[in-house]
Amino acid sequence: MTRHIRRAITALALGLPLAAAAQLAPGGAVRIGVEGAYPPFSQVGADGQLKGFDIDIAHALCEQMKARCTLVQQDFDGMIPALNARKFDAIVASLSITEERKKAVAFSDKYYKTPNRVIIKAGSGLVVSPEGLKGKRIGVQRATINDRFATDTFKHSEIVRYAKQDDIYLDLAAGRLDATLVDAVAADAGFLKRDQGKGFVFAGPAYTDPAYFGHGVGVAVRRNDPALLQSLNVAIAAIRANGTYQKLQDKYFDFDIYGDAAAAQK
Repeated sequence: MTRHIRRAITALALGLPLAAAAQLAPGGAVRIGVEGAYPPFSQVGADGQLKGFDIDIAHALCEQMKARCTLVQQDFDGMIPALNARKFDAIVASLSITEERKKAVAFSDKYYKTPNRVIIKAGSGLVVSPEGLKGKRIGVQRATINDRFATDTFKHSEIVRYAKQDDIYLDLAAGRLDATLVDAVAADAGFLKRDQGKGFVFAGPAYTDPAYFGHGVGVAVRRNDPALLQSLNVAIAAIRANGTYQKLQDKYFDFDIYGDAAAAQK
C-alpha cells in the first residue's frame, strides 16, 4: 500500500480532520485542461476525439477519484494563466514540475519523466553546442522548458517560438528551421517515426538539468486547492499500484516512462 493511501486511510480510521487527508468528494466535478497537439501524449484523432497518454491518464485519475471530469482544450502557452483564471481546475498536459512554475501553481507527484533532445537533419554536419548552432534557427514551443533552456543556452542562435510543436515539425521538414529542442519521447513517436520525420535524427546530449527541466511531469492545480491536489496524489499512487498505469504505458511505449529509463532509449 502506498504512502499517500496509507496516510488517508489512517487519518480516516482515527477520525482525524487532517488537511493532508482531505480529498475531493466522490462525484465532484473537475475540469481538466489538456492540449490536444502533442502526440503521443495528447492529440485530436481523425474522429475529432482527444486521445493520447495524457488523455488516458486524465480519464484514469478521474475514474480513480470517482470524479465527474470534463476535458477543456487549451493552447499550451496559456495553460497556467487559464488555470489560475479558473477556466479549469487541473492541467494534464505534460507539464514539467519546475521551481519557476511552482511559484504559480501546485503540482501533484510526477506521473512520468523523460529527457529532452535536439533534432537536426541527418548529414547536415551540425554540431549541437552553442558554437555549433551559432546563427541557426532553432524551433521551440512557446512558454515551455525547452523555450527557456534554448534561450539561455543557444545565445547566438535564432530561437523561433511556436504555439504548437506540430507546426515546428512542419517548418523543420520544409527547411525553414535548422533544429528543434523537444521532449525525446514525444519527438520519437510524433515526428521521427512518421513519414514527415524521415531523414531527421536526434543529435547531441540528452538534456535533463533539473534547474530547467524539473523533476518529471505532474498534474498542476491552483495553489489554494489542497483537496484536489491530495486526491490526485492518492489517485496517481493507486493507478500505479493496481496495474492501470502499466496498461496505459504499454499502450504507447515499450519502456518505462515513469522514471529515467526513457533516457536510455534515445
